[in-house]
Amino acid sequence: MQVVAVRLTVEELEALDLVAAKSDMSRSEAIRAALAHFAA
Repeated sequence: MQVVAVRLTVEELEALDLVAAKSDMSRSEAIRAALAHFAA
């Protein structure tokens, strides 16, 4: 896997953390899941 730097607003990061926590995922896992859904 490669590392990709992404800039997020405070609000976006809070939303990401909330979704990740609810789904018992890490931030990276939640981002990968969102990207997979977006690309489908």
